[in-house]
Amino acid sequence: MTDQDYMKRAIELAKKGEGWTNPNPMVGAVIVKDGRIIGEGYHARCGELHAERNAIASLTESAEGATLYVTLEPCCHYGKTPPCTEAILEQKIKKVVIGSRDPNPKVAGKGAKILRDAGVAVVEDFMRDKCDELNPIFFHYITTKTPYVVMKYAMTLDGKIATKTGASKWITQEAARREVQYMRHRYMGIMVGIGTVLADDPMLNVRVEGLKSPVRIICDSKLRIPLDSQIVKSAREYRTIVAYADLENVEKKKEILQTMGVETVFCPDMKKHVNLKHLMEYLGKENIDSILLEGGGTLNDSALRAGVVQEVQAFIAPKIFGGAGSRTPVDGIGIELPSQAAVLKFKDICQIGEDLKITCQVLRKEQEELCLQEL
Repeated sequence: MTDQDYMKRAIELAKKGEGWTNPNPMVGAVIVKDGRIIGEGYHARCGELHAERNAIASLTESAEGATLYVTLEPCCHYGKTPPCTEAILEQKIKKVVIGSRDPNPKVAGKGAKILRDAGVAVVEDFMRDKCDELNPIFFHYITTKTPYVVMKYAMTLDGKIATKTGASKWITQEAARREVQYMRHRYMGIMVGIGTVLADDPMLNVRVEGLKSPVRIICDSKLRIPLDSQIVKSAREYRTIVAYADLENVEKKKEILQTMGVETVFCPDMKKHVNLKHLMEYLGKENIDSILLEGGGTLNDSALRAGVVQEVQAFIAPKIFGGAGSRTPVDGIGIELPSQAAVLKFKDICQIGEDLKITCQVLRKEQEELCLQEL
């Protein structure tokens, strides 16, 4: 096996923690000696041992003189677990090959420096692009303190998310809908607008055994959410946050919601709509590192205009609804010129059953300029 093979194995291991490690990163580690893997591990859950310590715990023989391949720079600070740099030095590992750099200010190169200063050979940025792909959520959250937001929607080939009557069940086939259940598991929060709640009365939970359900976040400016809605009735089972923006005639409703287990947060903008930037700051402080935005066209438009969306995942069904009055993924007033468009970059295109899933990164202005230079 080659160095690349060992790091690929570490990446495979890291992915086993998907959906469970938040707000921590996914990390995998492999220990190699004399051309053999003698230990491997991954970070399984937040608060539990890190990948390096799990790899050490699995050792089949002494790691003295071995090489450690790890997808993220080892930590060097005390948190919920001791520093991994200490464990590496205790095992007398002679070489550490690192994929991603850790932007956490508590680490940020310090882990690699501690190892080098102790005489360990350190290789950084090995297969960095592939390792970086594991943790866009962590990198965004640790540097901005706000959630990584993924806008998800299903639409027909002609760009409709519902018919002219508002009917939307079902646009995609069963395989794509099952994938959405796994997506909900991957992200810490799921967000919709009050329009979706009133129209569909959804649960917004995960219906696959063994997976966790996300925190449910509802944007509801006037607190119109029905007390007999599924979301409110299940608020003690699934954490639920309702963001509102208008104080008029809501105090009694707010108190009732709170007694039923619903958390409320006041996030107004100048027009008495929910201020999404302020809401993201609040959710970040609540340790919610990622959000699956399953809103309708109105909330999607607001989120894009507020600049809080980092990624778009669109499921496209081989169907055509037609109709000028049929709903589209992004409503609002639109733009006047193509140059004003939100610019995205393709990350992945795959087929799930009969449907396509397209994943795009939402580019900021400086990223747009860089992409144009590359062209």
